[in-house]
Amino acid sequence: MNLKEVVVPSPGESINQVLLSRWLVEDGQFVEKNSDVAEIDSDKATLVISADVSGVIKFMAQEGDTVDVGAVVATIDKSQQDASPKQEITSETPKEEEKSEIVEEKKEKDEIKLTPLAKSILESENISQADFEEFLKGKKVDSSQVKSFLSNQSQSAEASTERAIDRVKMTPLRSKLSERLVAVKNETAMLTTFNEVDMSAFYELKENYSDEFRANHEVGIGLMSYFTKAATIALQHFPQVNSQIDGDSILNFNYTDVGIAVSAPKGLVVPVIRDTHLKTIPQLEKDIKAMAIKARDGKISLDDMAGGTFTITNGGVFGSLFSTPIINPPQSAILGMHNVVDRPIALKGQVVIRPMMYIALSYDHRIIDGKDSVSFLKMIKTLVENPSMMANNGRDVFKTLLDIE
Repeated sequence: MNLKEVVVPSPGESINQVLLSRWLVEDGQFVEKNSDVAEIDSDKATLVISADVSGVIKFMAQEGDTVDVGAVVATIDKSQQDASPKQEITSETPKEEEKSEIVEEKKEKDEIKLTPLAKSILESENISQADFEEFLKGKKVDSSQVKSFLSNQSQSAEASTERAIDRVKMTPLRSKLSERLVAVKNETAMLTTFNEVDMSAFYELKENYSDEFRANHEVGIGLMSYFTKAATIALQHFPQVNSQIDGDSILNFNYTDVGIAVSAPKGLVVPVIRDTHLKTIPQLEKDIKAMAIKARDGKISLDDMAGGTFTITNGGVFGSLFSTPIINPPQSAILGMHNVVDRPIALKGQVVIRPMMYIALSYDHRIIDGKDSVSFLKMIKTLVENPSMMANNGRDVFKTLLDIE
């Protein structure tokens, strides 16, 4: 049989339908085996469909269609080979003198010749001669033609002010995200507590060790890995922030899987960094960078986003100064980072300028008490401002030295 069916793969359990978001090839095009031919959106992720065989593809569904998992969206005719014309290579090439004559001839044909009055009108209207290349070529332009061009420009500007509404169908990912956000607000007792962090120690660390760090680990010292390490240590000291409600039970985890919220082309996704409690800052930085690249390229899988016991989101990359992040269910808390801004603060009786960041912890008050949430956020502040304590798993190095509580 020469026809091979292209079917919709299952993105995961409990997903029965997906959106055929776009074709990556043209109808009737020859496609190579294992090449990507289409993108599908589910309520959890964007996936690609690849061709199992080489041949000419024929669409059975259109972009924007909602299709069942397992449905046939195209067929590939294996009997048809790539019939794209091959460019013939000829030994007859123009001589250098002939090339020069062709270029000069083309230059003369394309050159626009303006009268003095026409030039003055263009200058008064702040329009360059280059703007005339699509309007008139190879002609002598007078003032009337300039005025005609200006009239056309004015009409185009007026047309661009017309009001219009473009209705676009919501993707399954965006639709599911909307449902989850509303559910969090309705089904949890969400509160948010705030603090601020002096980022001087972090930037001093980068300044002093960036070159050696990159030479040893081939990545830079990143803000997200630094905060992920601090949050992981704080979660070990306040395990209830790392817990979840499941019906009438509380799930307590002896590990930390931290989700990092990433803005992807199709919407917000939260890939999970596993076992952060076992990883160093370099390991965390490499994992976060790899996930960010996958999210940017639309290649995040369901397994990448499954689970997670805590989430960090950084609105600062978009310039956010202050916000209240929304919990990522079924988790019980989320840390919000923000923009770093130089601000005056009081330090030892003096007003000084420091790079400051507001941080926020949104938490489910049903499982996390106010005292614990405030103490958790305060510990993150302490760790970020004191890298030596982060290196000592959250303990004061001097207390460790002196063996005191």
